Amino acid sequence: MFRWMTMPLSAAALLASGAASAAGVPVPPVPVVTLSAAATASIPNDRMYASLRAEADHADPARAAADVNAKMAKALARAKATTGIDAKTSGYSSFQVADKKGEPPRWRVSQTLSLEGADFATMAALVSKLQSEDLLLSGMNFTVSPDARHRAEDTLTQQAIKAWQARAQNAARSFGSEAWRTGRVTIQAGDGGHPQPMYRMAAAPMAAAAPPVSIEGGNTEVTVTVSGEAVLEGAHAPK
Repeated sequence: MFRWMTMPLSAAALLASGAASAAGVPVPPVPVVTLSAAATASIPNDRMYASLRAEADHADPARAAADVNAKMAKALARAKATTGIDAKTSGYSSFQVADKKGEPPRWRVSQTLSLEGADFATMAALVSKLQSEDLLLSGMNFTVSPDARHRAEDTLTQQAIKAWQARAQNAARSFGSEAWRTGRVTIQAGDGGHPQPMYRMAAAPMAAAAPPVSIEGGNTEVTVTVSGEAVLEGAHAPK
C-alpha cells in the first residue's frame, strides 16, 4: 500500500483559527469533499507455477518410501538441469490405507515437486516429461511477477492521481469554490477481483509419447485506487 498524507490545515490557518476563536469570532467550517478515483490495467501473466507429486502404495512402508524417493530424486534432477526453472520439494506424507475389508492395510507415501518459471513452453515440456515418468500433475497457475506488477502499479498510480485531481477540480467548481487543496489521501493497489487462470489435470500419468500440455497464461487485472479529501477554499452552496 502506498500512502501520501498532508495536513488538512496549514499551521497559519490553525493559528488564525485559534486567534479568532479566542476573540469570540465564529470560525466557519472549511468545506471538505471526499473523493475516490481508480485506474485499472490488464497485465499479461509472466510467471508459471506447476505442482506435481510422486506417489507409491505398498504393504511395506519402507518400500513405498523408497519408490517415492527414487521418483522424486529423478524428477528433481531433471528439473534442476532445465534452464530457467526453479524447483523445490514439499508436502511429504505417509499414511495407511485400506481399500477393502479383510485385506491387510497398505502404506501410501507422497511427495510434491513445485516448479516455477517464466518460459511457458519450457515449463510445459518439462511437466509433460515428468508426467511420462510417473509423476502426477496436481495443478498449474499463472501470475504476474513482482517486477512487472510494480511497474504497472507505478503507471496506474499516476493515472489514478490525475483522475482524482480532475474529480476534485470538478467538485470544487460545482460548489463554487475558487480554489482547492489536497487533504488526507490514501493510495492503494491490488488485483481487480478477477481470478488468475488455473489449470488442473487428471491424476493419470501421460504416455511417454504425449505432446506438451497446452497452456494459456492469461492476464491479471491490477487496480490502483486513490481516495482522499479535497479542501475547498472560498466555496459556497451550488445554485
